Amino acid sequence: MIDSRVKFRHLQTFVEVARQKSVMKAAGLLHVSQPAVTKTIRELEEVLGVSLFERDGRGIRITRYGEVFLRHAGATLTALRQGLDSVSSARSGDAVPIRIGALPTVSSRIMPQAITAFLKEETGSRIKIVTGENGVLLEQLRVGDLDLVVGRLAAPEQMAGFSFEHLYSERVVLAVRAGHPLLGGTQSVFGMLGTYPVLMPTRASIIRPFVERFLIANGIAGLPTQIETVSDAFGRAFVRSSDAVWIISAGVVDSDIRDGSMLALPIDTSETKGPVGLTMRTDAVPSLPMALLIQTVREAATNIARDDTAQSPE
Repeated sequence: MIDSRVKFRHLQTFVEVARQKSVMKAAGLLHVSQPAVTKTIRELEEVLGVSLFERDGRGIRITRYGEVFLRHAGATLTALRQGLDSVSSARSGDAVPIRIGALPTVSSRIMPQAITAFLKEETGSRIKIVTGENGVLLEQLRVGDLDLVVGRLAAPEQMAGFSFEHLYSERVVLAVRAGHPLLGGTQSVFGMLGTYPVLMPTRASIIRPFVERFLIANGIAGLPTQIETVSDAFGRAFVRSSDAVWIISAGVVDSDIRDGSMLALPIDTSETKGPVGLTMRTDAVPSLPMALLIQTVREAATNIARDDTAQSPE
């Protein structure tokens, strides 16, 4: 039986504090005072009989009980939002909106094919595609701001409450401009890598651990000129206009390599391979338009995997 003391404002406030990891930021987004947010959280904790947050230095972090409750609170808000969207769509004659989180590796490679095929279905759905770091997208998926995330499989501790469907595997490459000195074949790539600027995935990036292990395994403990970035636009422009080396998922620079504006350094990076696929909430029930989009993503991924197999020298 649902405790009648738990109101919508309790769930909304709790999810926003959990998402922002800050009472102050949550208060700003909810347009209420910080004391009001604190009071609402305390009311919810009294109903549940557990602490949902605890102090962490100058900030706060969610407790084990809070993590458990977040899965259900997020699902409840998502169901309510979907219900409101469905009624609104029915009144206006529009289909339910579809909100997709896409990591950079699939944004330019899979999603254009998938969306092109999906539009031919003429569902009338409004589509929203968001890109960003994996942790940010998964948090938006958890609280119901996204319906699906397409990208690499996250670490096990981040997958609670989610399901993953493997589509294909992808490796990391070291991309450079055409004519880069390291393409001459007279120098050791790993021996000379530290003499060039190197663009690295950020520490929050899902491929960062793969990259670090790969570099250490090949004798590189550190890089003198290292630039962390999640900006594909910056990475592409900087590499094309300099001698920088971009360590990035193959899918991000696939089109650049195909048109010859960039080349992958001729080294074996197969040990950096990781699964790419669909991440959804385990309690999610896809609408018909969503199911159609998922199928077009699967088909696009199948085409990508087929091309990769045909081109692979391994």
